[in-house]
Amino acid sequence: MCIKQRHPGILLAGLAVLAMAGCDSAQQAEEAPAPVRVSVMILEASELSVSEDLPGRVAAVRSAEIRAQIGGIVQHRLFEQGAEIEAGDLLFQINPAPFEAEVDSAAAALQRAEAVLARARVQADRLTPLMRAEAVSRQVYDDAVALRDQAAADVAQAKATLARRRLDLQFASVEAPIAGRIDQALVSEGALVSPTDATPMARIQQIDQVYVDVRQSASVLETLRQQVRSDRPELTVEILGSDGKPMGMQGRILFSGIEVDAGTGDVLLRVLVDNPQRRLLPGLYVQARIPRAHYADALSVPQQAVTRTAGQARVWVLDAHGQAQPVAIELGELVARRYRVVSGLSAGQQVVIEGIERLSPDAQVAARPWQPAAAREQLSAVAR
Repeated sequence: MCIKQRHPGILLAGLAVLAMAGCDSAQQAEEAPAPVRVSVMILEASELSVSEDLPGRVAAVRSAEIRAQIGGIVQHRLFEQGAEIEAGDLLFQINPAPFEAEVDSAAAALQRAEAVLARARVQADRLTPLMRAEAVSRQVYDDAVALRDQAAADVAQAKATLARRRLDLQFASVEAPIAGRIDQALVSEGALVSPTDATPMARIQQIDQVYVDVRQSASVLETLRQQVRSDRPELTVEILGSDGKPMGMQGRILFSGIEVDAGTGDVLLRVLVDNPQRRLLPGLYVQARIPRAHYADALSVPQQAVTRTAGQARVWVLDAHGQAQPVAIELGELVARRYRVVSGLSAGQQVVIEGIERLSPDAQVAARPWQPAAAREQLSAVAR
């Protein structure tokens, strides 16, 4: 009887031990945290160019206002508005009749002066031997010489007057002083023009090359100069449209004639751009991509991977045990939503990009390669 009574007690004790062991195992399973799912990127050094987009206005390399140099009535306009013209092309014809008459009058006056001079020379030459023979007084001879010299001066004045009248006649044909594109005519046939007019007759702008004027802080001017002196003989600037899209055009910065604005502390930089297709017109608003720095081997991390604690930039990095650790870093420029890493990281390290908000020091993670948003959208489009 005693033996039969002990068996139920032993069974109960065994069940109790098994139950306690099962509870401990379940408790340990509940206490062990699941790995945090994150996306990581392996750091690789790459070439990095840093630039800044600045607004600018297009200006013609050369511009000329066509003005009348004489007064008269415009007879003809001899150009197509908006056309390309060459230097010396005839643009306007002012009525030349009054100036032709003045040229004829000046020519007649010159002939008269030359005739008087010839007579005076003959008279002086005739009196010279007579004066030596004392056949005439010295006073008569001196008067003849003075008349001869006065006649010579009158001839010189008449020649100058004739040259001026011929120049006025030449100015009746208004020519282009430079090559370029001419705007609309600002005067029409029959209009009275004069040198004192406030409005020009037309304007010519040379735009096969143009300036793009941008304003830049004077503090970076020396940095730009150093780039030109060091690795690049001239600083290439990319021209963008008003919408920020590249236009496929490049220019170079001209450092001559730079003056600092005392009010703003900015300098006006002129970028010389070749414009053979006349795509850039004076007054057009564009953007200029000014290079700032160039790094042959730069490390960079996406902007979303960086957190800040009390102003200190940090990123999460996986160590050799697959645990996440925060690392303080020093950041440089922000280019295309990626920070250049100045110090704190090295090539080959795994940086956490997504899942940062769930991390804590020494946390176990389940890592997968990070894909940028553009790459994910492309993969989704292929799958569809």
